[in-house]
Amino acid sequence: MALSAVTQKNVEADEDGMRLDRWFKVHFPGLGFGKLQKLLRSGQVRVDGGRVKTASRLEAGQVVRIPPLDAANSDKPRHMTANTIRDRHDADVLRDMLLYEDKKVYVFNKPSGLAVQGGSGINRSVDSMLESLRDKSGQKPRLCHRLDRDTSGVLVVAKTRGAAAALTKSFRHRDTDKTYWALLRGVPRQRDGRISTYLVKEQTEDGDRMRVARHGERGADHAVSFYRVIDSNPRTVSWVELKPHTGRTHQLRVHGLHLGHPIIGDPKYFEVENWEIPGGVQKRLHLHARRIRIPHPDENMPMIDVTAPLPPHMVQSWNLFAFEEEDGLNDENDDA
Repeated sequence: MALSAVTQKNVEADEDGMRLDRWFKVHFPGLGFGKLQKLLRSGQVRVDGGRVKTASRLEAGQVVRIPPLDAANSDKPRHMTANTIRDRHDADVLRDMLLYEDKKVYVFNKPSGLAVQGGSGINRSVDSMLESLRDKSGQKPRLCHRLDRDTSGVLVVAKTRGAAAALTKSFRHRDTDKTYWALLRGVPRQRDGRISTYLVKEQTEDGDRMRVARHGERGADHAVSFYRVIDSNPRTVSWVELKPHTGRTHQLRVHGLHLGHPIIGDPKYFEVENWEIPGGVQKRLHLHARRIRIPHPDENMPMIDVTAPLPPHMVQSWNLFAFEEEDGLNDENDDA
C-alpha cells in the first residue's frame, strides 16, 4: 500500500502490545526496515504526536502518523530543485514538496533557487504557486514566514486565515524552534557559542545587503544566533547547526561571516580571498532549514515538528567529506 499524503491510523484492539516495526510490516509490507528507521529518526512517523523507536510497543487506541510512503518506498529519494519545477503544474510541484499536511497547515521542503515571494525578475514563487491550492471557498493558503531564495528547507504555510494569524504570532513571539544546517569555510575555534550583533541594511551595486552595525546606529536591529559544530574536515570546512533566536534578513549568512567562517557558496557574504572551493563541491549556498518545531494553531493538536531532507547539492558535499547525516539526526532526537 502506498500513500501520497500524510495520514493518521488508529491502533486496533487486537494490535495492543504489538511492536511498531511489526505493525508497519503488517500494514505496509513494502516498507523496508531501514527506511522505517529513517522515517522514525527524522520524526516523520509518530505515535500520539510523539517520537518513537522501532521497538516501541503500541497501545490500542493510539494514533500513528504515517508520512507519504510512495516516496519512502522509492529506491531513489525524490528531491525537488528549481530546474525540475519548470513547465509543471503548480499544484503538482507543491505536492512533491509536501512534508506535512493537516486541516490547517502545510509544511513544504522548498528547493534552493525557488523564491518564496515574487519580485523583480521573479516569474514563479511559492506564493504565486499557492494560487493552485485555493480551497472550495476560494481561500488561498498563506505564507507564515520566509526563506531566502537560495536557502532550502522547511517552509510553513497556513490553510486558513485563523491558522495564519496563530502561526504568525508564534513566529513573532519566538515560540518556534528553528534548526538550520550549513557548511562553513574553516572550523570555528569554539565548537559552540552565541553570536550577538546589530544588523542594518545598506544598498550596494549588487543590491541590498546586510552588515554588522554599531549599537544605536540608525535602522539597526539586534540579531542573536546560536551555533554548534557537528562535524568537520580539518582546516577545510565544518558542518554546523545554526539556531536563529531572532529572524533578521540574511541573519545566519551575516553571522557566519562575522564568525570568520562564511557559508560555502554564498554569493553575497563569502568574502575570503585566495580560497578555492573544494573540488566536488557545487558553488551554491549550503544553508538548509533542517527542522522546525512550532505550536499548532489548534491548541488540541500536538506541536508541529517537521524535518526536511538535505537538497542534492548538500548531499553531494556531505558524501564528499564523509559526513554521516545520522550524527545530526541523533542530536535532533536528543532535543525532542
